[in-house]
Amino acid sequence: MKLLNGRELADFIKNRQAREVRSIYSASHIHPKLAIILTVDNPVIDLYVRLKKQYGQDIGIDVDVYRIDQQEITKKINQLNDDQSVNGIIIQLPLKDPSETDAIVNLVDPRKDVDALGEKSNFDPATPMAIMWLLAGYNIDLAGKEVLLIGRGKLVGHPLEKMFQLSDINYRVADRSTTDLKKETITADVIITATGSPAILYPEMIKKGAVVIDAGVASEDGKTVGDVDQSVYQRDDLTITPSKGGVGPLTVCALFENVIRSIKRP
Repeated sequence: MKLLNGRELADFIKNRQAREVRSIYSASHIHPKLAIILTVDNPVIDLYVRLKKQYGQDIGIDVDVYRIDQQEITKKINQLNDDQSVNGIIIQLPLKDPSETDAIVNLVDPRKDVDALGEKSNFDPATPMAIMWLLAGYNIDLAGKEVLLIGRGKLVGHPLEKMFQLSDINYRVADRSTTDLKKETITADVIITATGSPAILYPEMIKKGAVVIDAGVASEDGKTVGDVDQSVYQRDDLTITPSKGGVGPLTVCALFENVIRSIKRP
């Protein structure tokens, strides 16, 4: 088994970003700031917000967190859009009322929409970018491969599918309407799964020698888990992200890459 260790790649990127932030401050005295807005209490979300705050601190970017009632969110977004000291804004999903998601994320100034949730965002989405970084970092070329994307979620699956559409990648998608997931997975050379449904992928569902990227995040019995069942890691023929430290660390890197880019763009 070959593990696709995102932490190793993230360390190199993080060091480069810290130098870049210092250079920006030295040249322009701009101290970058990211604002995160939450409307729900959720242990998985809280974990990722803490990781973002720590990462920002490590590279010299302030991270302000606003935990507010959803009825106040429009006012808060407008304030942050107008605040020249804020370089990036994240609407942390899910919202308390998910039916308002599209309308709310599109209120964010496209120049500050570092999560790329709005239709006019100036940036690439963080997790899909992280997946592509991970594949490139380990020299995994998708050209000529049969790629299966599991999930069409707003944060990962949908934007990743858009990236694939702009390339020559031969891909197909499995989602909630797929009746026989094994039939789809067993022939794929590369599986990228991002459903947030624990343990949907088992050893007998995966082709010999396949590459598996698990970008799913869910909470089960108080623990953060992915889409891949732990029994999959008993196979020694796979190239796969570890149960922890795969896509996640690079997603945080990609997010802050967008914050840094937001400073450089007019």
